[in-house]
Amino acid sequence: MKSKIQQSILGGIIGTAVMTMVMFVAPMMGMPKMNPAAMLSAMMGLPIVIGWVMHFMIGIVFGLGYVFVFEKWVRKINNRVLKGAIFGFAVFIFAQVMMAVMGAIMGGMPSPEGNILLIMMGSIIGHVVYGIVTVQFIKN
Repeated sequence: MKSKIQQSILGGIIGTAVMTMVMFVAPMMGMPKMNPAAMLSAMMGLPIVIGWVMHFMIGIVFGLGYVFVFEKWVRKINNRVLKGAIFGFAVFIFAQVMMAVMGAIMGGMPSPEGNILLIMMGSIIGHVVYGIVTVQFIKN
């Protein structure tokens, strides 16, 4: 059996990949275009490839965060999908706070394109999908 660290890294990578696919398909369902790697790279003035590396590294770090911090908080919940959904929503909240902090430190963020409410809904859906997928790879 793989260690929880290995499971969380794998879960973070696959969860991030699935979340990213959902975000790229979302415009076909009427949601605004969302590209987290482009947003990260634009905010820091770096090439998009760095944004992609950062996006997946953040997904791995959150996967590790589930194992070392969050798993203890949802221990009494038996449904793994519900655990993942709660985790994904918590990641969404944390990401919003961190983006605001980074925007303040770096002098602003790129302006979102489209309806802000739809962007937030799409982001919540993407992060909940991330959480559900990631948690499936981490055995209790």
